[in-house]
Amino acid sequence: MMEKNMLVLFGSPRERGFTKELFDLFIQEWNNIYPNTNIHTFHAYQENMAPCTACGFCRHKDGCSIPDYQLFDTLYRNADVVVVATPVYGLSFPAPLKAVFDRTQQYYEAYVSRHIKHPFEKSKKAFLLSVYGSDDKRGVEMMQQQLQLTFSVMNTKLIGTISAGNTDRKPLNTKELQNAVKRLLLANISVL
Repeated sequence: MMEKNMLVLFGSPRERGFTKELFDLFIQEWNNIYPNTNIHTFHAYQENMAPCTACGFCRHKDGCSIPDYQLFDTLYRNADVVVVATPVYGLSFPAPLKAVFDRTQQYYEAYVSRHIKHPFEKSKKAFLLSVYGSDDKRGVEMMQQQLQLTFSVMNTKLIGTISAGNTDRKPLNTKELQNAVKRLLLANISVL
């Protein structure tokens, strides 16, 4: 089986929280199907990327005027699969992960302003793994919509979401989530 490169965009400030637990379930099932995967994790809180300032640089030139984006860009370009693993904060992404997505403005500008049809030649498949403390799933739904828009100019397709709610009141149902991950991966095996 061909070796794959996975980029994990990790959006939690906690290294051992529910987000990590859900990701570990996902990666365990992933490795059963794709054992030869190079996994690169981009920790949004550790990288502490500066927010987009709408300076206009990327409207006219390739790249970004703020140099801290290069690592992310390199990892993203090399990825075959992208996994966004994040909690829901205020019905959206935590601020450090939101900053990463806001900085993808450069790919939008490449597409719209500079008419570069594919800023990313290599197509990618993506998954969203999300946990939220309440029983209100709207945050996950909003994040899915945001990712679909962001990924639309990055030659990336969001093909599945696994989410777990009520984490303020109870632990993850690992057996149920493991089965959901397994079903999701098996349903998409032909496109991965």
